[in-house]
Amino acid sequence: MPNASAKVESTTSYERLLSVARNLPVRAKIASLLRAAFDAARFVEVETPVGIIAPAAEEYIEAPKADGFFLRTSPELQMKRLLAAGMERIYQLGPCFRSGENGRRHRQEFTMLEFYQTGADYLQLLEFTQSFLLSVCRGIHGDSSFRFNGETISLEKLEIIPVRDAFRRFAGKSADQCAEEEGLFELVLVDQVEPKLPKDRPCVLIDYPVRFGAFARPKPADPSLVERWEIYLGGIELANTYGELIDPKIQRERFERFSQTRREQHLAEYPEPTAFLEAIDHGFPPCAGSALGFDRLVMLLTDHPDIADISFPLDS
Repeated sequence: MPNASAKVESTTSYERLLSVARNLPVRAKIASLLRAAFDAARFVEVETPVGIIAPAAEEYIEAPKADGFFLRTSPELQMKRLLAAGMERIYQLGPCFRSGENGRRHRQEFTMLEFYQTGADYLQLLEFTQSFLLSVCRGIHGDSSFRFNGETISLEKLEIIPVRDAFRRFAGKSADQCAEEEGLFELVLVDQVEPKLPKDRPCVLIDYPVRFGAFARPKPADPSLVERWEIYLGGIELANTYGELIDPKIQRERFERFSQTRREQHLAEYPEPTAFLEAIDHGFPPCAGSALGFDRLVMLLTDHPDIADISFPLDS
């Protein structure tokens, strides 16, 4: 006689799958519109390995271990090696993995859109990002605005707020002082700043304390800040962008500092990314790069509050 509880669980999984299946056609269309926008801008789509030997030693992101390698948290280091090899405009849409990330807006396996352009700075990449978001939105909704969580969001105009101003305005705190205390900057950002960001238009937080720019280059006018911005739609962080660091000496110093922090937090120790360091030693030109959460973009454009609504279920 079949186990009744197993049947209920099976039905629940099947119903979840039916719900997701209804959203997969629009998910596919969003991916197609993105590729069309990047192709029109003369970007080349690339593929790099999902299983890698040496992840970047980022302080708060953990790569899942596999048999003899790690699952990538981002294709960043591999794509930058392609820049060093002479490629100029590249993008990738594919799976990434981060341990312990579960929730309505996070999964341990998710889809990332990552792109790089040589000869561009982080502000030029912001203009490009707004342009392809507009293109995708018009392709899905026939308009430059869409509804999410009861709010109409127009993509026509950005609101750009320096991080220091955002901390003063929304939290009454100094971003630089918060950055000096371990974990405080992120806590204030998530609990006090992000909930108060405008939700009816794209909001961009720009120019972070250097402590929070792992691969971002220092701003020439103020080396205490880095060239980094994050864009939020409907209060949801969508993309993270750097004016990329290309100085081998500074990059090594940051790797060493982040590796030390990981040891202090008892996180996994990664092998040195020798192939990436060799590439950066050979040199690559000034460039900017961005990582955008594709699942979150689908959530936003389809007015679904949970990543599980638009992604294949992570069950057996």
